Amino acid sequence: MDTTQAKLSPRPFYAMAKPAGASCNLRCAYCYYAEKAALHEAAAPAAMDDGLLETFVRQYIEAQPAPDVLFTWHGGEPLLRPLSFYRRAVGLQRRYAGGRRVDNCIQTNGTLLDDEWCRFFRDEGFLVGISIDGPRRLHDPLRQGSFDRVMRGVELLARHGVEWNAMATVNSLNAPHPAEFYRFFRSIGCAFLQFTPVVERTDPATGRLMPGTVEGGQPTPESLSAAQWGEFACGVFDEWVKADVGEVFVRLFDDTLANWAGEPPGGCSLAPLCGQAPALEANGDLYSCDHFVFPAFRLGNIRSRSMAELMSGRAQLDFGRRKSVGLPRRCRRCRWLFACHGECPRNRFVRDEHGDPGLNYLCEGYRMYFAHVAPCMDFMKGELDAGRPPANVMREVALGHLPPAPPPPAAALGCGETLM
Repeated sequence: MDTTQAKLSPRPFYAMAKPAGASCNLRCAYCYYAEKAALHEAAAPAAMDDGLLETFVRQYIEAQPAPDVLFTWHGGEPLLRPLSFYRRAVGLQRRYAGGRRVDNCIQTNGTLLDDEWCRFFRDEGFLVGISIDGPRRLHDPLRQGSFDRVMRGVELLARHGVEWNAMATVNSLNAPHPAEFYRFFRSIGCAFLQFTPVVERTDPATGRLMPGTVEGGQPTPESLSAAQWGEFACGVFDEWVKADVGEVFVRLFDDTLANWAGEPPGGCSLAPLCGQAPALEANGDLYSCDHFVFPAFRLGNIRSRSMAELMSGRAQLDFGRRKSVGLPRRCRRCRWLFACHGECPRNRFVRDEHGDPGLNYLCEGYRMYFAHVAPCMDFMKGELDAGRPPANVMREVALGHLPPAPPPPAAALGCGETLM
């Protein structure tokens, strides 16, 4: 029973709720969440019950210091919970809103969508994120041949007028094909695209995935290299900057421009601090982050301690600060620190040339990307400062005044490119 009085969190936070836990109707080759079921299977059911749902909705709304509250439903596959579960969630949100504006987004593989789901999402204003990794030949091998079912889900969303965006992984299969990847999403009418690099390692002794910041391990076959990540990001940027600025919104590019302009980025990967995106498991356990659902990062259970208390506790505050205080010397001296901030801690498990721990595995790829986009980012920042649309960059690129620089090889961006 929750005996803790509600209090506001010092900052807004964005919990990623797992109503079906790690359960999923697919078994994607690179999934980092499938093994999380073992954390709870002996102690609790795999699905969030009605009592916990009410506790979560009430605590989450009460804790938010801002007038807008965003619920994010994730998985596993959240559509394994029945539609009645989400109808109840929306009803509880209305009961506890207290004058706040409440919105919902849900991330799904799209294979379970039907007309009834889509009507509900339209009527309740849900934003639906679809997990898809590109065209069939790049999607199917690692996602159990699900392309046709996913595309049927996308078509149903469009038919019912549901707002949707795409979430893609960048892996060893699709990373070599940035132009094909991006053009596919453009062809299916995707206006908001987010992609995440697959960087996972297994412990040779146990075969289980290793937490970020812990050194060693064996990269999974689906993981990409730093050079692949850099070349992919540069290739997608070159497609986007020619014709789609202001029409297609790509999270990586939006967040890069935000840092260039001195504004907080929308995502956490390139932000200076983290710790505002905890993961709530189906049994009520709250973890520091979706990518840190390991025993060492369990904050507590919201049945006994409120979310606001757990999020303002020492463990979570230290977790958030660690992103900046744990930077190695290469990062502290790097000309791109303002744009990167060491990126996500889950990827910071190698040492720099000084022997300092905490270097991002993708460092060379990011350095390649930032050097490549810098001329365009400088121009777009100037347009923003002058009150003009950043989309003017497309005109400069078309006229040849501002072509993006060809991506240099990763080896050319080694530890010598630093500010001393």
